[in-house]
Amino acid sequence: VQLQASGGGLVQAGGSLRLSCAASGRTFSTYAIGWFRQAPGKEREFVAGINWSFSYSIDYSDSVKGRFTISRDNAESTAYLQMNNLKPEDTAVYYCAAVSGPKRGTGTRDYDYWGQGTLVTVSS
Repeated sequence: VQLQASGGGLVQAGGSLRLSCAASGRTFSTYAIGWFRQAPGKEREFVAGINWSFSYSIDYSDSVKGRFTISRDNAESTAYLQMNNLKPEDTAVYYCAAVSGPKRGTGTRDYDYWGQGTLVTVSS
């Protein structure tokens, strides 16, 4: 599967953005999808994950819980990350990732396919 992330940009603190992750192929529903982010000088970290369509379980990192919402539209082969009440510390390059079958975990090694990143900058 090939992934294409988009929707990043510059936003003021307290604002919102919605990221999209468009996938190729017709088996999107059989993949678990995750969003990660990497700030300058830091390691890539898990943000949110949504399981494949046989189990729509969702995970969030503590730092975004209550502010970010992950969702998927299998008909459009697209996953989304709605980000509300953004903070300057949310500034990072955001990546979407996929793994075939049920999600395995929240580490970067738990995902096999990665899209290019989209930059989110939150100004104070």
